[in-house]
Amino acid sequence: MSQVNQIALEYLEAASRLDPVSAFTRGDLRFAAELTDYSPEGESARAELARTTLGQVRRTVSADGEKIGRDAMLDRLQVIGDLFDSQEWLHGVNVFGPQVEIRQSFDLMPLRDDSDWSALAAKMALVPRALAGFQATLRDGMQRGQVDSRRLALACAAQTRTWAGTQGKPGYFATLISRYRAGGSSLERYLGEGAAAAQTAYLALTRFLEDEYAKSAPDSDGVGPERYPLHVRRFLGVELDLAEAYQFGWSELDRLEQEMAEVAERIAPGQGIAGAIAQMEGDPARVIEGEDSFRAWNQELLDATVAQLSGRHFDIPDPVRRVEAMIAPPGGSPAMYYTPPSLDFSRPGRTWYPTLGRTRFPLWTEVSTAYHEGLPGHHLQLAQICYINDQLNPFQTLLGAVSGHTEGWALYAERLMDELGYLDKDDYRLGMLAAQAMRAARVVVDIGLHLRIPIPTHQRFHPGENWSWELAVQFMMEKSRHGREFCAGEVDRYLGVPAQAISYKVGERVWLEARESARRNCGPRFNLKAFHKLALNLGCIGLDQLRDAIAKIGPDDMPLA
Repeated sequence: MSQVNQIALEYLEAASRLDPVSAFTRGDLRFAAELTDYSPEGESARAELARTTLGQVRRTVSADGEKIGRDAMLDRLQVIGDLFDSQEWLHGVNVFGPQVEIRQSFDLMPLRDDSDWSALAAKMALVPRALAGFQATLRDGMQRGQVDSRRLALACAAQTRTWAGTQGKPGYFATLISRYRAGGSSLERYLGEGAAAAQTAYLALTRFLEDEYAKSAPDSDGVGPERYPLHVRRFLGVELDLAEAYQFGWSELDRLEQEMAEVAERIAPGQGIAGAIAQMEGDPARVIEGEDSFRAWNQELLDATVAQLSGRHFDIPDPVRRVEAMIAPPGGSPAMYYTPPSLDFSRPGRTWYPTLGRTRFPLWTEVSTAYHEGLPGHHLQLAQICYINDQLNPFQTLLGAVSGHTEGWALYAERLMDELGYLDKDDYRLGMLAAQAMRAARVVVDIGLHLRIPIPTHQRFHPGENWSWELAVQFMMEKSRHGREFCAGEVDRYLGVPAQAISYKVGERVWLEARESARRNCGPRFNLKAFHKLALNLGCIGLDQLRDAIAKIGPDDMPLA
């Protein structure tokens, strides 16, 4: 084993022990029953590990074959250290924060036998300590004047209150253990005690957020131009001209809405985009009724897509062909998400769909969403990396994920399916274009809100005005065609995780540029199937690194057709 790979392996093991929630989410089942220390001491220990490892990697000299992995480690470890030194770790109040990481880790628990249920009970008993550590970090931030906005605090409190179970509704943990039936056994009592302790801890965090944190938090939203660039590095791994990116978001939105109008005219002549949507959503033949039926439809679509793509457009190994469609528990983010498989594929990759209480599902938007979350999007990319983990260092496989790389690929995958002819039905093509438009709107809103850039005077939407939360919600409703609850949750998400929202469209742009770079370099030898394999097999890297790696692909890297 090379020196770089050995350092990566040692870092992976140490990082997993310091953050078992992330390790279990990545698929390390050894940590199924453990929770992370989110206290200031835990945050400091993880930052110190990154600093120490960064020094070790800098002292190595890599061979050509491991340069990509070494450079990925240098970039990501530096970002971890810079985020800590900038006190960003004190800003943990967001709708993807530790309160969500803890709760979502329970979704992935295997519950096959009494041993699994015992592990679940033990893990629930750890929730009070984990949330108390998170609360200690937030108190530290309050003392240092590093406080997130009041709006974010109340948004997180709404999440934690849902999971705690109030107003006669069972909490998340009570619902989870209701699946266990053993007639008054000691294990059943142990599960009940653990669930009660976990829900009490979530209720205590709710009260802290509402009664203490929110009252000391500012009303202003957005992190400002000083903090935002560091988050661009964190989520995109790229140096970005933010003024140009803001204009790119507007121009992409204009282009996509023109295409949407053309498709809408074919669906509902003379009725515009809104009329086409009303027609699609009002037609029973274009709608699935019932949560279970929708999950089954989603699973059938995922399975059919695997069969259609495998061997023709992608080489999909047998373990990667399995992906499960799931319904997400209530209380989390309104957006669909994906969890990767374990390295041994004993836990499959899964797509998670938040229904937001709906039981009626118009299908026009759902096909491209399944392509984004499943295949050829997140599942194909991340499960493929798991499959070839012996060809990459552990950092490239499990620790170096960059949102611009993964989300950019998933959005590129939606467009790719259109290019390959899988969105030939106008309903589904309009859905794909609407999803693309929403991602373009995210670029506009995220940069506009955080950098406090005014709306251009030539735009018809509130020209010249400064962005506010309410304007952002209205804009997202208009541009994404989603309801207010969904869009309010989206804007809360953007405010809590700066720059993540721009990673989709900016990332897709880099993937498209990389493809054209390879096409130019390879000439007639260029092969799309081979390009995708070469690109995906690079593992998890930042967008600047992706550009550099693809620029080196030449004709000899492409197999003869």
